[in-house]
Amino acid sequence: MNGTPPPPLPMHGSRHARAPPHGGARAPPPPPSPPPPSGPLGGGPGGRAVKKSNLKPLHWNKVTRALKGSLWEELQRQCPPDVDVSELENLFSNTPLKEAASIRVTPLKEAASIRGAPSGPGNMCGCQGCFWEGLHRQTPPELDVSERKTMFSNVVLKKPAPRQAHKEKIQLIDQGRATNTENMLTKVKMPPAYMVEAVLAMDDTLLDVDQVENILKFCPTKEEMNQLKNFKGDIEQLGKCEHFFLELMKVPHMEAKLNTFMFKLQFSSQLANFRNCLNIVKSACDEVRKSVKFREVIKRILYLGSTLNQGTSRVGFKLDSLLKLSETRGSNSNMTLMHYLCKLVAAKSPALLDFPEDLVSLEAATKVYIQLRALAEEILAFRSGLKKVKNELEACANDGPLSEGFRKTLQEFISHAEAEVTSATNFYTVVGQSANRLALYFGEDPSRCPFEQGGVCFLAKSSSEHLRLRRADARRHKGPAACLFS
Repeated sequence: MNGTPPPPLPMHGSRHARAPPHGGARAPPPPPSPPPPSGPLGGGPGGRAVKKSNLKPLHWNKVTRALKGSLWEELQRQCPPDVDVSELENLFSNTPLKEAASIRVTPLKEAASIRGAPSGPGNMCGCQGCFWEGLHRQTPPELDVSERKTMFSNVVLKKPAPRQAHKEKIQLIDQGRATNTENMLTKVKMPPAYMVEAVLAMDDTLLDVDQVENILKFCPTKEEMNQLKNFKGDIEQLGKCEHFFLELMKVPHMEAKLNTFMFKLQFSSQLANFRNCLNIVKSACDEVRKSVKFREVIKRILYLGSTLNQGTSRVGFKLDSLLKLSETRGSNSNMTLMHYLCKLVAAKSPALLDFPEDLVSLEAATKVYIQLRALAEEILAFRSGLKKVKNELEACANDGPLSEGFRKTLQEFISHAEAEVTSATNFYTVVGQSANRLALYFGEDPSRCPFEQGGVCFLAKSSSEHLRLRRADARRHKGPAACLFS
């Protein structure tokens, strides 16, 4: 009545403390029970008060409000998991305790030593019984000493006289540029005239992407074309590079036609890769949303974190906080909160350890999802490329019979490509909406990537590694995993 707050509810035993009978000794306290977070999961209104103790905190990013339909709203209505809070307090106390060293994690180097390793390099000093000592007892091989002296003599042999050079070619193009162009022609392995015919036919059976890209790199510049146009001498005396440039100059807008051919060659593979990326992201969103085991693991992480943080976050946490599990170390420096989580799940709910098997698309989606915004730019690139292709179709209408086959093939390609780009754009919109719903489900901002910090993928990888150790230990009956989960 005077403003003094009521005494806190007892942490152990029944909800109401039982007074000792008159004239009798006080009854011993009942065994401790875990201090859960707010509501059904812990302290605060509707739950027990959280015991104040000196624990190492889990530095997570809090979700302050559980949105309707989110994971955190679901967890608020559920019962707390079965956790031995006294063990958690011993392991993650800021005050070093001897009991904290009772659970030991075998370091990777120590685990590797169980398999055994060679003690060191072999004996190669030539002592008795070694390889070299055995060779010295054998007859030397039969060799032609005179031939060896001739081949490895210090006397330099006279080089044969060079052949008489052919009649010199006239070179108009820079020497380095001409040499690189001739090397490209050697790789393409096609006469320039046939090369031009294949480009005008847009025949992908004769020229592939790499070959067309090489031809594009060595299209003549305006200056080089002017040099060749102003040449008044014998064309037959020009070099291979000059002849190649002259052949390309016979076709109007040859560089634009090569770029159009390149777009056509790459279109199908790039669009297929684009669709594959979207399929991976959509599958990962569906898997994370539907996995009951994953939700149960998140529930236990929320409980452990709220206990360590004295109930300061009773609603939820951001997904990037999952990365903090391996950074939060106990009194025994070998024990992390990730280790303890796996130990707890293995002891109480071992079936949850294989939850990564529900998320088979997650790792690939983590890589793709970081670039999901870049996929939007790829849609714009498809549209921009189609616009340039249409411009080239209009430009080559004045080429005459030379580009007739080119125009016909290009018209067919444009009709097909426009329909494919429209379909891919609609699919991108569907996947984006699915990703936004998943972000809201975890209380995240949809304008950011829910997987961009890699928290979910990190948790899945870590749990998969612990599960692998357990399975290996089950086959050996004893090993490093036994130390980890003992």
